[in-house]
Amino acid sequence: MEFMDVVRKRRSIRKYRPDPVPEPEIECILEAARLAPSWKNGQCWRYIVVTDPELRKRITMREWAASAPVVIVACADPAKAEEREGRSYYMMDMGIGMEHLVLAAAERGLGTCWIGLHFEEKTVKEALGVPENIRVVAITPLGYPAETPPDRGRKPMTEMASRNHW
Repeated sequence: MEFMDVVRKRRSIRKYRPDPVPEPEIECILEAARLAPSWKNGQCWRYIVVTDPELRKRITMREWAASAPVVIVACADPAKAEEREGRSYYMMDMGIGMEHLVLAAAERGLGTCWIGLHFEEKTVKEALGVPENIRVVAITPLGYPAETPPDRGRKPMTEMASRNHW
């Protein structure tokens, strides 16, 4: 599949088939995240693959997310990325890594839904043994889609890009 086809195909999936995701598929998706660029190559990320049904329920606040056969938890070590001029680069690094992950999943026919707010970091950390100095940045369910959401539309190019000035 061509890159732009993958970008156009990717959707936020909220209904998953119960079929297990084969380990080689998970490894391929994690490899895409591993290869993402990061601030000064700090590679601040750590991904936790959660397959245990009880743990999936405990760490997600959405029943539909826990219903996916896999939940991937994206964590970051802020000490491996700098903060400059009010910008926390670990958040940018994790954004790039997660985007690599969700696009790799889409390319392989798997669905994801980036969850960046609807989880309790403390609960996730306790459930998964995440060290205190590490931040839980995002969670995504991963599985075979049981739905095909429609295109949600995007602004025209003229509303999001310009040349030489605002």
